[in-house]
Amino acid sequence: MSRFDRYLLSHLLALFGFFSLVLVAIYWVNRAVGLFDQLIGDGHSALVFLEFSALTLPNVIRLVLPISAFAATVYGVNRLMADSELVVMQATGFSAFRLARPVLYFGLIVALMMLILMHVLVPTSRSMLAARSAEIAENVTSRYLSDGEFMHPTDGVTLYIRDITETGELHDVFIADDRDPKNRATYTASRALLARGDSGPKLIMFDGMVQGLTGGSRLAVTRFVDFTYDLGRLIEAGKLPGRTMDELPTWALLAADPALVDETGQSRAAFLSEGHQRFAMPFLGTAAALIGFSALLLGAFSRFGLWRQIGLSVLLLILLQLVNTSATGLSLRDDSAWPLVYVAPVLGIALSGLLLWLSQRPRRIPGARGVA
Repeated sequence: MSRFDRYLLSHLLALFGFFSLVLVAIYWVNRAVGLFDQLIGDGHSALVFLEFSALTLPNVIRLVLPISAFAATVYGVNRLMADSELVVMQATGFSAFRLARPVLYFGLIVALMMLILMHVLVPTSRSMLAARSAEIAENVTSRYLSDGEFMHPTDGVTLYIRDITETGELHDVFIADDRDPKNRATYTASRALLARGDSGPKLIMFDGMVQGLTGGSRLAVTRFVDFTYDLGRLIEAGKLPGRTMDELPTWALLAADPALVDETGQSRAAFLSEGHQRFAMPFLGTAAALIGFSALLLGAFSRFGLWRQIGLSVLLLILLQLVNTSATGLSLRDDSAWPLVYVAPVLGIALSGLLLWLSQRPRRIPGARGVA
């Protein structure tokens, strides 16, 4: 790598790190507010909030990297043009394609980062987040059990606990289950304990009784020394859906196994589209960097900046995103249309090549006339 390539590449990477940090912070704060209210409101500690926030970061970083690559390229090249550095390099005989070589290296580094994120870090973090959410959902004490107040974990069910000791023992438990009007039941116990079972949390009650109405008007009373009640069927909010496509590895998405498709509730076309997007999306970052660079090369040196060229690069990036959105939508409808997810990256790189070629064409100086 030549000295110029190293210089421009280091310049772009420094700006890329700055813009990525700023954008990730903005996205993270926006999502963390709702997450904070949900977790802290349910009685969880700040450590749980930080854990969940860390698990959401890979997906946030994945979203902002292409934007950061584009912003770093446009800002850096505009400053280099204003300082005449690129103008000097062009005067020494560097073509537009030669100048774009370090930008290509930069775009490939961004693509490599996104490939690692999309194939490894994001699925792993989503899987860990789902497992942690299921664990917290089963923690009935923190979500649904509060002493001294009536709670309604689901329609037709009332739960009351007089006191919860520091050791987790429940005193004077009352459960009224009115979900079935023909078979209403009331459970009372002097004390109870919570235990985790294979099918969900269990409530082990001691020294109590069950009062139920059978047939609509007949009262049946059963006293017990100990009785186990399945809270998993009582608290519907603790039941989480199965795995999503974001949690699955890439090879599973490309295989599109029918059993896995049924588990997630998605179509085979969605599986193939998601799997191939993990290969195509990283190169959108490469295309964004090249478009930002090639569009600015269309302008001549100006101390006032290249605002028209910057506007053109932004419009081209918006166009590229519209193409990507449309192509993705079409690929979700037909399982044979997955090649469309590669259209946007290929189009972006082709547009940047066209702009680089146009930037090398001789420019006509406004107002110049031929000399006789």
